[in-house]
Amino acid sequence: MSPADATDSSAYPLLIKQLLLTPLAVCPGQEIVYGDTVRHDYRTLQDRIGQLAGLLTSLGVGYGDTVAVMDWDSHRYLEAYFAVPMIGAVLMMVNVRLAPEQIAYTLNHSGARVMLANREFLPVLEGIEAQLPDLHTRVLLDDAGGPLPAGFVTEYETGLRTATPTGHFPDFDENTRATVFYTTGTTGRPKGVYFSHRQLVLHSLAGMAALGSAPRQGRLHRGDVYMPITPMFHVHAWGLPYVATLMGLKQVYPGRYQPAQLLALIAREKVTFSHCVPTILHMLLEHPAAEETDLRDWKVIIGGAALPRALAQRALARGIDIFGGYGMSETCPLLTLAQIDVDALDDPDQVVSLRTKAGIPVPLVDLRIVDPDLQDVAHDGIATGEVVARAPWLTEGYLHDPEASRALWAGGYLHTGDIGNIDGGGYLRVTDRIKDVIKTGGEWISSLALEDIIALHPAVSEVAVIGIADEKWGERPLPLVVRQAGSEVSEAEIIELIAARSRSGDISRYAIPERVIFVESIERTSVGKINKKKLRGLHDPAVASLVRE
Repeated sequence: MSPADATDSSAYPLLIKQLLLTPLAVCPGQEIVYGDTVRHDYRTLQDRIGQLAGLLTSLGVGYGDTVAVMDWDSHRYLEAYFAVPMIGAVLMMVNVRLAPEQIAYTLNHSGARVMLANREFLPVLEGIEAQLPDLHTRVLLDDAGGPLPAGFVTEYETGLRTATPTGHFPDFDENTRATVFYTTGTTGRPKGVYFSHRQLVLHSLAGMAALGSAPRQGRLHRGDVYMPITPMFHVHAWGLPYVATLMGLKQVYPGRYQPAQLLALIAREKVTFSHCVPTILHMLLEHPAAEETDLRDWKVIIGGAALPRALAQRALARGIDIFGGYGMSETCPLLTLAQIDVDALDDPDQVVSLRTKAGIPVPLVDLRIVDPDLQDVAHDGIATGEVVARAPWLTEGYLHDPEASRALWAGGYLHTGDIGNIDGGGYLRVTDRIKDVIKTGGEWISSLALEDIIALHPAVSEVAVIGIADEKWGERPLPLVVRQAGSEVSEAEIIELIAARSRSGDISRYAIPERVIFVESIERTSVGKINKKKLRGLHDPAVASLVRE
């Protein structure tokens, strides 16, 4: 229903605007920081949200219209997180790391007519100009300064200053669509997933409850300083900007991710809470400035890929409170967090083991491990099945794709495409993607388990394990290894590392690879995940021949 239809004064729909009520009432002077250039408080955030809403309204944006944003992590993006849905429009977050033709596809598919675009992305937009006939209104986001490019109606700050601010945001149906973004899958075109005001508010409340109820480890509280190191275009930066705003935390937005700048912000702004993929944390710890940066008060959720045991041990040695989390684009994304009662655990090995799991379900999540008939498997930490879930914030489906939406929700549960197990304590461990598990010798071998073993070698910087076709065994594991700078490790050493674990009964003998390939780097997706489809295309002759055909 439209805003005009919301006439019941007793109704209290769950709307994104309500996430601002508490911080503005109790800590309006709290800071929001953007890199080295911007520092203001929550009162200013409120004013700028009203100004942005007024600007968008003056540009013809109305209820149900789609506004695209193409920016690095910034205070402007946070303002768009609120202003766009608060006027009943849909925020479309452009994945700036997609190929240009994919960016054009997602803009057209989402129905975006208005865009807020950073000057840095003008070359990309110019290259796909002919493919964007309906993107008729553009606002420039500009850090560097310079003339207004052709085709842009105004610069963001100028537009905010000259707009008539929106002073009142109406109530409307809480099931109104608030956001849409696109998956970064490695097969086919990106798929649009979308979320309502109700879903985002409930996701924020559940995330706050899960993080705030931890006794010590992995706890987010009012004294924390938050900085995302997951792009704001990717699954709402895991929903944490909404949570941080709801809690009234000091927030730090770093712009483009540059290791030296990230480490400098952590030190200068006393950042205590972040989230990122393993690749980013590895990059930060490898940077020379990390040695001089005190990381002892930093809490970091690792998601997007399994937290390698070796990386966890390295982070813990630096005093980082590191722990895993799990979700996906379709789940908004939080499903689980690997929080533990560290005071109740005497065994350091057990502590690391639990921190590197996906974790326990956050409130309101119905999480199951099921067989192909959707029957539960045992929660013994051994039996595996597909991870399926229900929660009030999971996407209803894929935008304009009913067939894929039905498959996603087959049997009434959202199918993640991941396989894993749950132990007696309720902790989920994701053992692989269904499409990445290695089927060899009549057994299923987890590529993630093999990666974890290999990554423990001190000379290994990064590793990815893929399955390649084999006439006798169906598939065989192939480790792709990046050596640490200045270190040496041989193929025989890697193979023996796995063989030793097989002899001790930790892993199947079929998991022992016949060869290892040393590479300079490992192919990744636009959000930093290992791109195993591309790796198979590069290193498996059978897959490569199909790609060529």
